[in-house]
Amino acid sequence: MTKTLINLFELKKLLLFCLFSCTFFIYVRAQNIWENPNSQVNGYLNRMAQKGLIQLNDLIKPINRVDIQYALHELTSKSELLTPIEKLELNFYLQEFKPLKTNDSTLQVIKKDKNNRWRFFNIVNSNFELHADPVIGINRVSTDNKNTNQLSSGFEIWGSMGKNKNWGYQVYYRDNTESGNITSNSLIESPLPGRILVGAQNSNSINYSDIRASLNYQFKYGNISVGKDNLIWGYGENGNIVLSNKVPSYPYIRLDYNPIKWLNFNYTHAWLNSNITDSSLSYLNNSGRLENDKRILFVQKFLATHSIQIKPMKGLSLAIGESIIYSDKMDPGFLIPVNLFKFYDNNRSNYLIEAGSNGQYFFSINSRNQIKNTHLYGTLFIDEIKVSALLNQKEKRNQLGYTIGASITDIFIPYLTIGTEYTRVNPFVYNNLIPAQTYTSYGFSLGDWMGNNFDRTILYARYNPLPKLQLYGRVQKIRKGGNGTIYEQYVMQPQPAILNNLQYNKTDWLIQLRYEWINNLYLNTSIERRLSKNTYQFGISFGL
Repeated sequence: MTKTLINLFELKKLLLFCLFSCTFFIYVRAQNIWENPNSQVNGYLNRMAQKGLIQLNDLIKPINRVDIQYALHELTSKSELLTPIEKLELNFYLQEFKPLKTNDSTLQVIKKDKNNRWRFFNIVNSNFELHADPVIGINRVSTDNKNTNQLSSGFEIWGSMGKNKNWGYQVYYRDNTESGNITSNSLIESPLPGRILVGAQNSNSINYSDIRASLNYQFKYGNISVGKDNLIWGYGENGNIVLSNKVPSYPYIRLDYNPIKWLNFNYTHAWLNSNITDSSLSYLNNSGRLENDKRILFVQKFLATHSIQIKPMKGLSLAIGESIIYSDKMDPGFLIPVNLFKFYDNNRSNYLIEAGSNGQYFFSINSRNQIKNTHLYGTLFIDEIKVSALLNQKEKRNQLGYTIGASITDIFIPYLTIGTEYTRVNPFVYNNLIPAQTYTSYGFSLGDWMGNNFDRTILYARYNPLPKLQLYGRVQKIRKGGNGTIYEQYVMQPQPAILNNLQYNKTDWLIQLRYEWINNLYLNTSIERRLSKNTYQFGISFGL
């Protein structure tokens, strides 16, 4: 009898929990937008997944606020397993991501919402949400007693609409001005995101802006998005070899489909910038404004990519994907999410390399907490490989790159994570015979910021001594060779070896402190040793 009562009690608890979870999930649909990958909540959830407390699908970033809300909700039911700092951070992130439930219309200006989160502007009712915040930043960078001041301003608007709030929308704009000693405008050899300079520039002042936007629709098993942003595919501590945030954001259509718990499918078609003038379509204006006044059009450039991710067991995920860079005009064959891009391209180009496109394959393995508190991951990127000559030292064409990494958290003391990572990208990866089909946009690499012909070894540590305060240290050894020539890539046998024409062999280090004082208000400072120079940085920003 007692055993029966206990079972009934446990069943009642389970039913109540399921009911609460279903109710939460109804509300969780209200924030169907993408979260900035630089937000500290991503690192928090990554560590929680590494400890096995949640299951997190972040192979492709940015991830949706719906998934963040669901993960935070799951952690509330496991609060007894969290450290005091983790509990405080959980409550802090819930202020930002917990759905606002109301049957009455609410309008707030510079006031805390029902989650105790300060909002600049807020409208919430049963079928519509609109949130608006300013974006403001001040940053000072000093290198060898040469100072650069960085000022930025803008806004961020996001929300949802519809009967079940299945539609999500967002727009982000930030204008940046740098003044002082501007040492480099290109950022080609820097992990910092590339930028498009605006207006007249000089050695003392530059201006550039960043705009991102999306409109998303969530259905039962997935999400469709039309937007302008970056996609990051895979895992990496200071670079991603498949897709990264190095290039300026680009327009795209994106489909995420999760028909069953252990299977995910992603498809993206993006519009890139070739930086190559199409002389056949450009023409003279004859406006009289300037001599040889021209209307300039660029060669069209596109990216199509799709990938499948499976989870054969708890904590383990495997993924395989394909991408293709094509140019000149849009091809409907690459708008078919389940098409086999490389085989289709071979057929449409009559198997002529001069008429074809630039295709790639990539693979990922990701293990979390299969070894206690440990994250193991690896990524393989294949640009070109000649399988028949794989071991032939003269004829082989192994144009590929890979990353392997590992970290362990809560080692020695709670909230301390240490890790290591090694990346190698062989010569000629990302390059192509046709300039409009290199693996770039606006001249920046879609993959790793270092391009090709390099290897990089990283050791790092991350520690939160106080809630929302992150200390980070990193040492990396980089070896970089030359980019090579088209002749070397397509004709020379054997092809030049890794690190040929060595450009530099150096060791850099970075110490960084970052604190999110209130939601979306960041204080950050760092010191970095790079290219034999010390760089000091301090900044404050509201908005990322």
